[in-house]
Amino acid sequence: MQKKIDITDIWIETPRLILRPWQETDLRDFNAYASEAGVGECAGWKHHESMEESLRILRMFIEGKHTFALVEKESGNAVGSVGLEAPSDLADEGDSELFGCEIGYVLSKSCWGKGYMTEAVRAVLQFCFRELRMDWVTCAHFMENDRSRRVIEKCGFRYVRDIKYETQLGEQKPSRLYVIRK
Repeated sequence: MQKKIDITDIWIETPRLILRPWQETDLRDFNAYASEAGVGECAGWKHHESMEESLRILRMFIEGKHTFALVEKESGNAVGSVGLEAPSDLADEGDSELFGCEIGYVLSKSCWGKGYMTEAVRAVLQFCFRELRMDWVTCAHFMENDRSRRVIEKCGFRYVRDIKYETQLGEQKPSRLYVIRK
């Protein structure tokens, strides 16, 4: 079952991070990590080539109301994002009475290896299960993306099956699909 996700007034705090809705004032931070070669490619999209491209996508995040800015408390900078999407056909959990979503995330290279994404995903999963009353959440990673695989494992997701994921670049990439239930 599909419910509308709206994070407009949601702020989630963890020991080192704040997850909150994106704002246009985050544009420089967003462009700083989204334009790094290799960052977007890990998530299936090409890194940004201009500030205008970043602004267009940032506005989509703001209007969509289902993608959190991941803000590092120490610096105050937005260093990544966590999005809650309608489940893809590949993520069908088989019961139309159950409610769930697909979670996706991306993080600045400068923050890789610090445990930020595991911290953020755990907090967003609590929000999904406690506040949104979801029954399940799915997540997937490209076969070669070991960092994402480790986040998924540390957060307690269970492997479902191998899939082919179509990226925003039109490529079919071998991926692994996982689920976690309430």
